[in-house]
Amino acid sequence: MGQFFQINCDNPQSRLVNQAVAIVRGGGVMIYPTDSGYAFGCCLGNKAALDKIRRIKKMDAKQNFTLLCRDLSELSLYAKVDNTAYRLLKTYTPGAYTFILPATHEVPRRLQHPKRKTIGLRVPNNAISQALLDALGEPLMTTSLPPLNDELMMDPEDIRDRYGKLVDLIIDGGFCGSEATSIIDLTDGLPQIVRRGAGDVSDFE
Repeated sequence: MGQFFQINCDNPQSRLVNQAVAIVRGGGVMIYPTDSGYAFGCCLGNKAALDKIRRIKKMDAKQNFTLLCRDLSELSLYAKVDNTAYRLLKTYTPGAYTFILPATHEVPRRLQHPKRKTIGLRVPNNAISQALLDALGEPLMTTSLPPLNDELMMDPEDIRDRYGKLVDLIIDGGFCGSEATSIIDLTDGLPQIVRRGAGDVSDFE
């Protein structure tokens, strides 16, 4: 059974955040809260943890991970951002959006779209996520929990019952959103809405 931490959603306890980061740095897989529901997370570039998440989630080769970044400056290290994209990112981060952008050489090849060489990135508006990223000092590889009966899993106890024996850590951060991110493709200059989700997409239409 993996560990289970209850972390305050407004003022995350540093001791527990640091313990969570130690687990992730040690190769662990965690489930943690974001502003658009709970997600799997692991260290950037850790292939064993990445493969473990793929097995747990039953992901096929076409399903990609997202890089969860602290802020716009960190995001810019991992994506090629032109002036148009930068203005949009500055307006809509942090928030419940995933942006698809051309990947830089900082992104492991296995995380990039195999043909387009793109990567999904986001900056969360969630105190626990931000505390984890600050303590880790680099992005998290992340992917959302799969729906259960067509609904996002929002109750940490239900998540514990389902995944407690499969992951190394579950962070209980309370209710943290009931809708997946909106996905916006910025690779071709003009924004393209890939998925309508929690974020308002009216400005991208």
